[in-house]
Formats: sequence, structure tokens, C-alpha cells
Amino acid sequence: MKNKLVLTFLLAVSSLWAQEPQQSYSFSLQQAIDHALQNNYSAINANRDVEAAKKKKWETTTIGLPQLNAVVDYQNNFELQKSLIPAEFFGGNPGEFAEVAFGTKHNMNARATLSQLIFDGSYLVGLQSARTYLKISENAKVKTQQELKEIVINSYGNVLLAQESVLILEKNKTILTKTLNDTREVFKNGLIEEENVEQLQLTLASIESSLQYSVRMKTIANNMLKLVLGIPLEKELILTDNLSALTDNNLDLALLKEEFNVTNNIDYKIGQNNQESKRLLMLFEKSKALPSIGAAVNFGYNAFNNEFRFFASDQKWLNYSNLGLNLNIPVFSSFGRSARTQQAKIAFEQAKTQLTETEQKLQLQFQKAKSDYEYSLEQFATAKNNLSLAERIENKQSIKFREGLSSSFDFTEAQQQLYAKQQDYLQSMVDVINKKATLEKILNKN
Repeated sequence: MKNKLVLTFLLAVSSLWAQEPQQSYSFSLQQAIDHALQNNYSAINANRDVEAAKKKKWETTTIGLPQLNAVVDYQNNFELQKSLIPAEFFGGNPGEFAEVAFGTKHNMNARATLSQLIFDGSYLVGLQSARTYLKISENAKVKTQQELKEIVINSYGNVLLAQESVLILEKNKTILTKTLNDTREVFKNGLIEEENVEQLQLTLASIESSLQYSVRMKTIANNMLKLVLGIPLEKELILTDNLSALTDNNLDLALLKEEFNVTNNIDYKIGQNNQESKRLLMLFEKSKALPSIGAAVNFGYNAFNNEFRFFASDQKWLNYSNLGLNLNIPVFSSFGRSARTQQAKIAFEQAKTQLTETEQKLQLQFQKAKSDYEYSLEQFATAKNNLSLAERIENKQSIKFREGLSSSFDFTEAQQQLYAKQQDYLQSMVDVINKKATLEKILNKN
């Protein structure tokens, strides 16, 4: 009886667990992009890089602000250092020396130092470098977001492509299976040759193999999209956009008329950041030839005693204070500073050349992206027309085959042509979506 109760309890718990709703995600393409920008692993770290750069900027700024430090020193002279003085000072014989210990067994010193940097050329350059470093991190974040958006679009399109491929192959399999069964019946009646049946069997086997492959690719594409979105692979992901509607939304002829302003491109901005950082490095090396001035104020108290009783009310503390200025003037470095400055100048000139090269490359990338998008639009229109033609040809051959007016080879060839045009049409839709995303990234379109 006890075992039955335990078994009943376990079954009830298992039933409740199975009925517990599993978390799922449902996204349109834009929702998927928005989710990725917040939850993708690279996007998260890009945000952290910007925050770290802000902290670095403040760290550099504080170097030129007042600095206050407090120090407490304690010294236990368990064996005082001895000195020798002439013994005749104490009534001894001339020429002899007596050992004398100066000081107390316990010493304590408490002091506070307020320091301020008055002038340092490298600090001024450092402030500019910190601002540039922040810009570099911010632009790196923008680049990460742009690349992530393009990856999401490509991954989203690949999932839709896999889904549509599975649906079309399943439809083709259903139609072909019926045709094969009908053909077998005709063959049994002796009206056609067995070769017609065998030819259809070969085509069906090819369709089944392609279907199994597409199902596997659908799973892989779906998991790749989950990874990009920052979603656990075991969670369910549902895409609400369909490939046809998404393609129609990306048919934008006006985009082909957009003018390309290279200064808006994030890669060009990153090149400018690199050039500015090299310029500041050159200024930093030059600033090392300038003098630096600093000031410090010290306040403190000393206490001495042969016993550790510094916190007693009768303990005497001796105060002191001082003000100091420090002037550091670089005089001669055996031309070491000059060599470092020249190296930095060469690096700056290289950065300017790299920026010019980046500009030229971006112009070429724009021309290629524009051409690719225009070509994808043309291919989409062609693939759509070709699919319509292939469907009509396949339908005519199907009628002729059933009526015995066409051979199985002609019918199979028409089928294979239709299947190829179906895949071409699906791929052309994905190409339109992807090529537009690439062009928009270069144009810095949000």
C-alpha cells in the first residue's frame, strides 16, 4: 500500500511538471534586432567597455585634482642605536670615548599630506587622450551594434529560408507520393512500363533526402539565431515574420539613389579615432620636454616615549607643518626624447595614410553593396518569373504523363526544374533581405 502511495505521488508530480509552461520567445525581425542589442553577449560587453572608458576618463581627470593622504608611523626601538662621543665630556679621560644612545624606545608620527599638480604637459595631453579613448569605445559599441544587426537579419532570414524549404519539400513529397501511387496502379493494369514507376521512385527518394537535410538545417539555423539573440538553446523560438512579407518590405528602390557620405560610416570614424590617438601620442612625447610643477602641504604630529602610552592624556604630541614646491625641468636625454617623438610622428603619418586608404575602401564597398542589392532585386524578379514558368511547364508535363503523351524522363526533368526554381526563388528573397542590410550598414542607416 505504501509503495502505491509513493508511486501515485511521483506520477502526480511528474504530471504537474509536464504541464508547467516552458518559456518561449516570439519575435518579428525588428523585435529580434532589439532583443539582440540588449542581450547578445558581444553587445553586453560593448556596453561594459563604454562604462569602463568613462571610469578611465575620470581616473585620468583625478590626477590633476587635489590629493589628500594620511599616514601613521609607529617605530619600536627595542635596541637603540649607539653613538660614540669623547668621554672627557662626562669627566672621563681624554682620548677615550663613551657609548651614548639617543632617542626613545617608542616613536609615533601621524601626518597628512595635501598635494596638487600645478602644471604638467603630459597631464593635459592625458585628458584629451581619455576623451578620445571614450570615443573609441563608443564607436566600437556602434560598430558592434551594426554588425550584430546584420547578423540577426542574416540569421533570421536563414531560419525563414529553412522553414519555407521544409514546407515546399513536404508539399512536393505529398504530390509526388500521390503521383507515384497512381502510376503504380496504372502499371499494374499493364498500361505503362515499369520504368516510369522506377523513375518516380528515384525522384521521391531525392525529395525525401532533401527534406531530411532541410529539417536538420532548420534546427541548426534556429539554434544559431538563438545564440545571436542571447537565448538559451533549449528555449523555444517562434518567428512571426514570413519570408514573403519580409522580402516585400525590403524592396526599396529609393535606397539605390542614396548618396554615400563616408564621414558617417563607423569604420571611417574609427579610423579618425586612430589618427587622433596617434596625434595625441606625438603630443605626449613632446610634452615630456616641458617642465612640471607640483605643490604639497604637510601637517603632522610626533610623539616619543620609552613606554607605549601614546593614548594617555599626559602624552605630549609635537606638531609640525611645511609647504613644498617641486619643479622638474628636463634638460638633456641624449636625444632619447627626440627619437621617441619622431617615432610618434611617423606613427601619426601612418594613421593619416590608413585613414585615406579606409576612405577609398569604403567607397568601393559602397559601390559593391549597391550593385549587389540592385542585382538581388533583379534576381528576385527573374526567379519569381522563372518559378511561374517552371510551375506551368511541370503542370503540362504532369497532364501529358498521366495521359501517356509524355515519357517519365520528360516529366522528371520538369519536376527537377521546378524544384530548382523553387529553391532559387527562396534564395533570391533571402538575398534581397541580406544585401539590403549590408548596404544600410555602409550607409549608416538605423
